[in-house]
Amino acid sequence: MNYAGDISPKQAWEVLAQEPGAVLVDVRTRPEWAFVGIPDLANLGKKTVLLSWQNFPDMAIDPDFAAKLKAQLGGAQGASVGPLLFICRSGARSRSAAIAATAAGYAQCFNVAEGFEGDKDGASHRGQRGGWKFAGLPWIQD
Repeated sequence: MNYAGDISPKQAWEVLAQEPGAVLVDVRTRPEWAFVGIPDLANLGKKTVLLSWQNFPDMAIDPDFAAKLKAQLGGAQGASVGPLLFICRSGARSRSAAIAATAAGYAQCFNVAEGFEGDKDGASHRGQRGGWKFAGLPWIQD
């Protein structure tokens, strides 16, 4: 495996709560953050890092993602950073971001497999089948 593995939203919350250096990186787009919401880590004394894996509206992968991640983490890299947990809508983009961060030298990169909204239900709606919100974890919306 070319990243540390997949974890559920509840496991991600536990890691964030137990590991002082753990960081949650939301790799969705600005419209998703604004209109769907973001994980709220205030109770843990942390903030979610907002860094798009793909640029809206063309959804091209950001070629500078690794450099921007390093800048967001204050220049820290590799073993000097606690676990990095990547989240997107459903777990696909975040898996790609975890793989890219691992290739860039970060040691513990996890994918939050169900993402923020989870998989679609029979009516093609998200939010009823897994995900951060469905798990009842804190989130906010501007």
